[in-house]
Amino acid sequence: MSENNLILKNPLKFIKENADHLIGDGQFGAILAGAGEGKTSFLMHLALDNLLRGKNVLHICLGQPIKKVCLWYEEILHRISDQYELNNTNVMWEMILPHRFIMTFNIEDFSVKRLEERLNDLTEQGIFFPQIVLLDGLPFDKTEQASLSKLKALAKEHGFPAWFTVMTHRKSNIEQPDDIPSPISSHISDLFEVIVQIKPAGREINVQLIKGQKVDKVL
Repeated sequence: MSENNLILKNPLKFIKENADHLIGDGQFGAILAGAGEGKTSFLMHLALDNLLRGKNVLHICLGQPIKKVCLWYEEILHRISDQYELNNTNVMWEMILPHRFIMTFNIEDFSVKRLEERLNDLTEQGIFFPQIVLLDGLPFDKTEQASLSKLKALAKEHGFPAWFTVMTHRKSNIEQPDDIPSPISSHISDLFEVIVQIKPAGREINVQLIKGQKVDKVL
């Protein structure tokens, strides 16, 4: 099975549009779920979907070492490979590596200014030009709207969409379609074009659309 077939069988197939068309340059997407409910796994599938399309993915992880993030990628790719009985995983791995750049921060040291400095270092030296940014581990309960607005301005300036993982709490169950669970407030939600929530249900994973395009249930 080729990498193109893997794209077609990617678990993101439940989304009605291709994953790289969900949000445009300068736009934000959020992946909501409780602790251990699949946010990072979803993000990895999103990364691999874009990498296999030849897009440059900048993966920013807060509070985790680079080595651990690399292991996550290997685990997800091998899991997909086993599921679909692929025999060229190593070849695909070598193909996607040049398109991936991992950047880590300590949570307390992260700021939009520091990210901008490191991003400018990459682009001005011609090292890496991100086409999509994934940010895992940002503490939204401690992140102000002003910081996210600056981050969105940075995304527009460099011309990339950005996806975020957002940890919700058990008491944050959605009761109405337009409700958005904490820690994303109504003011912060205005900065996001697409918001989905992951809800495990036995052996199934339900992906509920909160804001954006139509999605279905993924088994």
